Amino acid sequence: MDKQGSILIVDDDEDILVAGKLLLKRHFSNVVTVADPDQISRLLKEGAFDAILLDMNFGPGQSSGDEGFYWLSEIMKTDPEAVVIMITAHGGVNVAVEAMKLGATDFVSKPWQNEKVVATLSAAVKLRKTRFEAANLRQANRTLVEASSPQNHQKIIGKSDALKSIQTMIQRAAPTDANVLIIGENGTGKELVARELHRLSKRSNEIFLSVDMGGINESLFDSELFGHKKGSFTDAKDNRVGRLQAASGGTLFLDEIGNLPLHLQAKLLTVLEQRKITPVGANQSIDINVRVVAATNLTQKQLKDESRFRQDLLFRLNTVEVEVPPLRDRAEDIEEIANHYIQFYCKKYDKPKKKLHDDALSAIKSYEWPGNVRALRHAIERAVILSQGVTLTPTDFALESHPARAGEMEQKLIIKTDGNEEIHLPEGSLNLENMEQALIERSLKKHRYNISHAAKELGLTRAALYRRMEKYGF
Repeated sequence: MDKQGSILIVDDDEDILVAGKLLLKRHFSNVVTVADPDQISRLLKEGAFDAILLDMNFGPGQSSGDEGFYWLSEIMKTDPEAVVIMITAHGGVNVAVEAMKLGATDFVSKPWQNEKVVATLSAAVKLRKTRFEAANLRQANRTLVEASSPQNHQKIIGKSDALKSIQTMIQRAAPTDANVLIIGENGTGKELVARELHRLSKRSNEIFLSVDMGGINESLFDSELFGHKKGSFTDAKDNRVGRLQAASGGTLFLDEIGNLPLHLQAKLLTVLEQRKITPVGANQSIDINVRVVAATNLTQKQLKDESRFRQDLLFRLNTVEVEVPPLRDRAEDIEEIANHYIQFYCKKYDKPKKKLHDDALSAIKSYEWPGNVRALRHAIERAVILSQGVTLTPTDFALESHPARAGEMEQKLIIKTDGNEEIHLPEGSLNLENMEQALIERSLKKHRYNISHAAKELGLTRAALYRRMEKYGF
């Protein structure tokens, strides 16, 4: 028999210690006995025990259990995950029950039955293992939370009045569990707002889980969000925990919620109302405890269109509503944002310190940045990589071509799409990259920079579209 588990027996009765050790060493890998409870602290510091058998009374004539309560308290202070089994005299059940209220796991009565003691301690060893694994998971989760939210560059930058107003709203809403809806164009930093809400919330030590609602295949919606049981459908080869259950205890960020079809909006609404999910193939529902933060690039007018977004879901999501302004409406923040990312990318790519030339600053402040902060960040990253000097000039950002693409050239080549829409290119410009650039810009503008919709129209994945946006400076 493979013996596992380390047991500590604390009792002032030598007969109990001898009998206990003779019995338990046949079932467990290590059994330590001690008659003096003053030795408990030293033994716990020297090594952990999977279970501790602790007498309720020490010394002749003692029956109150006060000593047992005291040493139980000391053990739990030293090791909060300790599994303690109380030893009580016959008829001392009430005292043992009080001990369990204070943290004890179970009790055995003197004179004990060997089979019961072995069974109780075997269960205690398994419980200790479970508690240890749970503690490790909590620690791993805290580490992952810290790693996924690096404060060195993922933060809200700027001092404009619009940004101050948003930060005030975040500070007020964060400590509550109210659902929050964040509205704003793509690239404005909606996820940063969501992460800041989580960081300042009571759930900050728990998980922040982001789900791209626009990127979930409709046929896999239930499996992705609610999970599934093995064998519930063809490709369900293992049990899977859904995103809602995985985020339980923390914050669930539903990005691009406006891209969710109406029939799936109904499913999401039901879950948010009931706070229960039923994995695909399961018969029982599971309670969930999540704080929901959602984001969309739909306008207020589009959100109120019942043919596009369920109003009952909107009411459920926007207990608090935060609208993030586009970068063009807070140009006073551009210099601080630019300097922050110049410093970040110089360090990342091991480049010498660089600074903005006054003309470059003027150029980027006057540019409209249709891709907002994300586009500015990409432009700065490219400029840091490609610039040869220590001063970034307007040419390092290559912004001059954008107005021309918007329609300032007189001679144009007109391409008609299947939808009979016109795309204008400079005459004679049949360079494939130029055409790709124009098509991407047209699709982005058509869909108001909704990445999922533009990518779908262009026949690209979201990741592929992002790479091309970065390439062409969108």
